[in-house]
Amino acid sequence: MANFSKPSVPQFSVDVYQNEYLPEGGREVNAIVTVTATGGGTIGSAVAAPHLYSPGRGPSAAVAIMVDCSGSMDYPPTKMRNARDATAAAIDTLRDGVRFAVVGGTHVAKEVYPGGGRLAVADATTREQAKQALRRLSAGGGTAIGTWLRLADRLLSSDDVAIRHGILLTDGRNEHESPEDLRAALDACAGRFTCDARGVGTDWEVKEVTAIASALLGSADIVADPAGLAADFTQMMETAMGKEVADVALRVWTPVGTTIKFVKQVAPTVEELTDRRTEAGPRAGDYPTGSWGDESRDYHVCVEVPAANLGQEMLAARISLIVPQPDGTAQNLGAQGLVRAVWTDDMVASTSINPQVAHYTGQAELAQAIQQGLDLRKSGDIDGATAKLGRAVQLASASGNADTAKLLAKVVDVVDAATGTVRLKAKVAEADEMTLETRSTKTVRVKN
Repeated sequence: MANFSKPSVPQFSVDVYQNEYLPEGGREVNAIVTVTATGGGTIGSAVAAPHLYSPGRGPSAAVAIMVDCSGSMDYPPTKMRNARDATAAAIDTLRDGVRFAVVGGTHVAKEVYPGGGRLAVADATTREQAKQALRRLSAGGGTAIGTWLRLADRLLSSDDVAIRHGILLTDGRNEHESPEDLRAALDACAGRFTCDARGVGTDWEVKEVTAIASALLGSADIVADPAGLAADFTQMMETAMGKEVADVALRVWTPVGTTIKFVKQVAPTVEELTDRRTEAGPRAGDYPTGSWGDESRDYHVCVEVPAANLGQEMLAARISLIVPQPDGTAQNLGAQGLVRAVWTDDMVASTSINPQVAHYTGQAELAQAIQQGLDLRKSGDIDGATAKLGRAVQLASASGNADTAKLLAKVVDVVDAATGTVRLKAKVAEADEMTLETRSTKTVRVKN
């Protein structure tokens, strides 16, 4: 009998990029922390939950696909057909043995497949049955996304699995429940499963869709043409199937007298994590990062240290990676990085800005400038919008963020990218504006 006691597991590494030198009286320390997971192979990480791994097949996983079935999905009728085809394509991408369910969402949430408050186990038979069930999906009713998420949560938690993931598709605004109801549903689901959210067409609300993805540590995007749904759903499911460790958290320990100003993910997207801290013993806190496959992400950690004399040095923060365990303990993933502070009277050393820190500070400002500029444009403040979107063009150009620069060029006429001189376009396609807003937090990595 084969020995499967040692499955291949992703190896995590932590690299810290910073300028550790502070001038006399200096107190703010900035560092970019690069976390990389490699070598997970085809078998997931038994490091997190050894009992949840099937030999040779990867971590046990459950996926819930939430499909908008509100009345607007019938306009045009191809939209509902494309959504059915995309869901079928996603189901075809499931690994054998993965648990799954399909939820139909209107002003209420309904189990489309398999039903009975349970999950199906993916194989040739269940995939075919699910696709038969999809053919019966029709559009009619309102939109209350919080009910879809709560049903997905109940289904995903009905089985003991390592990875829980949702895919949510909507084409309209969340008009049949209050913003507070949706927020409460997101708070209830946060940390229980990750979720990718997609808006199809142009009648949905960008801030709603991006808030869902942000709260549930997934991706958000627009599929302006419903014909693109199948390819997008297939890629999303392939990414979900590549996840090997769930619930990884960045643990940040700081010494007495040091305060954390912020912790944010800065690549591949900007995601504020500061307010999501959970306490983890004396002077340590955990910041959730969601599920990981073979990938690399960057985080910006900013701490305020107590003032010290010239020549002194201190450990400003220690960064490690953990996975919470069912018994309340934490499994350390074995990688750590140190953030240091050294006080010097060398002006050159203390005033130079680390290139990684400078780059990602600019990328975070870029995301903010786009969002503020589009909000000002919607409210009719042409001068304010021009200034903000001009600054965004300048930042995108300087950092080499070509994708964002292209999206900006559909909303403004660029006179001079280097100085950020732009004119607002008189007419902008709604899909172009929504694409820019939805993808505004996507960053490019710093060139080493």
